[in-house]
Amino acid sequence: MLSRVANTFYWMVRYVERADNLARLIDVNQQLLLDSESLDSERLRGFWRPIILSTGDEEVFHSLYDDAESGEVIHFLTDDERNPNSIKSCIGLARENARTVRDQLSDELWEELNSLYLWARSAEATRLLVADPAEYYQRIRRSAVTFLGVAASTTLRNEAWEFMGMGRHLERADKTTRFLDVSSYLPDATEGEENAGPLHWSAILRSCGALGSFRASHREINDNNVVDFLVFSGEFPRSVRYCIEKLDVSLHRISGNPRGTFSNDAERETGRLLADLNFGSSADAFEVGLHGFLDSLQDRFNTIGEAIFDTYVLLPERIDVCPADESPSPSAIALWQMQQQQQQ
Repeated sequence: MLSRVANTFYWMVRYVERADNLARLIDVNQQLLLDSESLDSERLRGFWRPIILSTGDEEVFHSLYDDAESGEVIHFLTDDERNPNSIKSCIGLARENARTVRDQLSDELWEELNSLYLWARSAEATRLLVADPAEYYQRIRRSAVTFLGVAASTTLRNEAWEFMGMGRHLERADKTTRFLDVSSYLPDATEGEENAGPLHWSAILRSCGALGSFRASHREINDNNVVDFLVFSGEFPRSVRYCIEKLDVSLHRISGNPRGTFSNDAERETGRLLADLNFGSSADAFEVGLHGFLDSLQDRFNTIGEAIFDTYVLLPERIDVCPADESPSPSAIALWQMQQQQQQ
């Protein structure tokens, strides 16, 4: 597959996943606000600031807005096209990526994404966002899930599918850590209120669609159990460990390299992270501090994303600038790989 096409599939799905998760992230805060009706205006503003901080877009936000009021934050994250990571911008970028590989997509998949794109820019969507924000975000989430379902039902299980899966799972793992990281920025607005902890963690579980699955395997909703479930579960499809496992599978299917070994930096970095998650627990996260732990995971996701780009998108450019007579022989490559594995 051409590197340009592979990159397009990867980002098409990643942008859809990002729009879905932004809708979920806003939902986290709205649910927490419903449980904190006694907040005054100053403390209410303090509840919106964590969303900007958790997305990592605070620099862009403060260049456009003076204060983190609820209206400004919602507009910035939802339909402000000056923000390249807003829901509306992500849907537009996903649709533009899909357009460039239109001939390689099923009709059903293109129609679903194009319908979402047109609706997000319609007057109906604008009215709904003002009149019933919860329904607006629910519509975004349903459309994103439908898109992924159509993709799963109509896409050949080839390299295109694996690149789509890589984009979906890396973005999903990143946003799950950001859901959890909201707690690191929240003011002590509910301090002293009974059951404030369980309400907060329940909101995060609901926004991940995880509350039912969590209750099937855990009795008590608390910080340790929620972090253990959303980060280290090997069975829940939005947990970090599950997503990195799927990412590792896709990388090795593309390269043809056996799992447990590596042939490029993307496989090596993913394998290292997966090993840490396989043998980690929530105790490890709280020992170093939850925010620091989640921040380190996000840094590692970024490293993996850069390695994927370097391996599969920049590769043709590297081949062009390398003299043909300096290309290593297959035996030299095998020796190098063996040496690298011995150093791990």
